[in-house]
Amino acid sequence: MLAGELYDPLDPELVRLRDRARDLCQELNATREAQREERRRLLRELFAAGGEDVWLQPPFFCDYGSNIRLGRHCYFNFNCVVLDVCPVRVGDHTFFGPAVQIYAAAHPLDARQRRTHEFGKPVEIGSDVWVGGGAIICPGVRIGSRSVIGAGSVVTRDIPDGVLAVGNPCRVLRELSEP
Repeated sequence: MLAGELYDPLDPELVRLRDRARDLCQELNATREAQREERRRLLRELFAAGGEDVWLQPPFFCDYGSNIRLGRHCYFNFNCVVLDVCPVRVGDHTFFGPAVQIYAAAHPLDARQRRTHEFGKPVEIGSDVWVGGGAIICPGVRIGSRSVIGAGSVVTRDIPDGVLAVGNPCRVLRELSEP
């Protein structure tokens, strides 16, 4: 699965790992604002890296959590989803607006294969990126550092460093100047 090859999503070990992540997400999503230490504990347990200082507004959903590696000081607004069947790597100081969806999961085009197998492609998002609300990041995409993805965009291909990109499919509008 992590290598991007076809796999059986009903494999008992994968089911167990997904159940673990979904239970942690359910616990996280049930916390109240004052339960900061409990949220922090759950985030450290859920993510492979970055749980110690991510700022996350529940609800949040993911497949495994253990395939998500966050840099320092990332922010997820309400209702984000990360389908992390392959590695999802996020750089430092990257912000996600509400309802952003990151998909590392994919399905075969062949209908017979799709009945029993799926696959994934890693997603990489650089540092100092801002992804606007409702954006969808598709499997295998790389978003360069310092880029901004407009709200509602569907990112189907790589986005270079330091650009403003918007739309469906997401396209580069212009370069962003550095301060």
